[in-house]
Amino acid sequence: MSKQQIILDALSHIIDPDLKQDIVSLGFVKKIECTDEGSVTFDIELTTPACPIKEQFRKEAEEAVLALDWVKSVDITMTAQSQAPKAHSFPGLAKVATIVAVSSCKGGVGKSTVAVNLAYSIAAMGAKVGLFDADVYGPSLPTMVAVPETKPIMDGDMIRPLEQGGVKLMSFGFVQNETGQEGPAVMRGPMVSQVIQQLLGGTHWGELDYLIIDMPPGTGDIQLTLSQMVPMDAALIVTTPQAISFVDVVKGIQMFDQVQVPTIGVVENMAYFLCDGCDKEHKIFGEGAQRQLNEQFGFNYDFRLPMVPEVAQLCDEGMPIVVELPDSPVSKQFSEIAKSVVREVSRIRFETQTTPTVSYDQDKIQVAVNGVLHERVPRDVRLACRCAHCVDEFSGEAILKPDSITADIKPKSIYPVGNYAVGIDWDDDHHSLYPFELLVPITTA
Repeated sequence: MSKQQIILDALSHIIDPDLKQDIVSLGFVKKIECTDEGSVTFDIELTTPACPIKEQFRKEAEEAVLALDWVKSVDITMTAQSQAPKAHSFPGLAKVATIVAVSSCKGGVGKSTVAVNLAYSIAAMGAKVGLFDADVYGPSLPTMVAVPETKPIMDGDMIRPLEQGGVKLMSFGFVQNETGQEGPAVMRGPMVSQVIQQLLGGTHWGELDYLIIDMPPGTGDIQLTLSQMVPMDAALIVTTPQAISFVDVVKGIQMFDQVQVPTIGVVENMAYFLCDGCDKEHKIFGEGAQRQLNEQFGFNYDFRLPMVPEVAQLCDEGMPIVVELPDSPVSKQFSEIAKSVVREVSRIRFETQTTPTVSYDQDKIQVAVNGVLHERVPRDVRLACRCAHCVDEFSGEAILKPDSITADIKPKSIYPVGNYAVGIDWDDDHHSLYPFELLVPITTA
């Protein structure tokens, strides 16, 4: 056996926690070279330069190779795979690898704050990042990020983005300032959609690993058109703890479902407040529906952000908190959100497992996962519903009475919801949402 193969065998025990395969099978290990003196060099080519566990991979790889008795030294170069250009008609996006939308179904929930701090958090992880403010009616980027020069510069037929702190920036607010306009933009929806497309596609973004789009609030024609025209890889939805938040999130997921953009998570902003000298979480806007969202949609990560006065203060001064106070608790929370977004996008793009398919046939609900068929009794599935009508939203205790569900209950329709769940409309006029992870293990009667 060659020395290169021995090294590959040693590295084959390192598992990517998101893709559930070893780094050798995934093709991450490149350019292995060995010398007679026991020096070993090789590359680990990851899915993204912002991989949050790249140092973990490096450490595990060094330990695995140094454990070989003939190896004296190891030199590992961490690189990232280049992404193929996306198919679209926007020349400015030709070299953008990944596009993530940050969305909300209504204004005032802190969507732009999340988008700005997400962009700078991903940039701090080593990626090339751009941030596009798609809100024409109320652009906030010029306020939230102070740039020395707010005058857009033409680069041939395209606009050169502004840049601050290593992040490329573009907003209608910059263009509006340059033309001398003041006050809010007054224009109809079709014109707004056209302005957004021209500004986004006409900006010379250059090579970017991630472009974060701060979407306009809402789920109307403007948002839907933008989602259809731009090749988005994923969406992150921002909401608040009020009771209506769950309804808003479902609307947002449904909108992105229409254009086949997976929703990778929900950020519950202003979830609680910590007063001076008190560690208790004061939930000013209520309990929220985070548990219900996770249970019904199967999101892999739970994001809750507190109310922190410094966040709003620094935003008003044009300084993202993750840049100005990178070691603050809320900055670390933004960093965790960024890591989760990066990991989810990589998982969606590179995961070899196929999304389960759910159907109904011969009095059974059938779940097909990677060629394996699981059959479930419809009544068992109906009793496993975790919606607010069936399970208490706060205590988690069952509300649904088993004897109220007949043995012959059947689904009227089954359809995917987001990237992680399936919706079922039952013939008792009840609607249920099930994450795939909940649906597959249900035991049959």
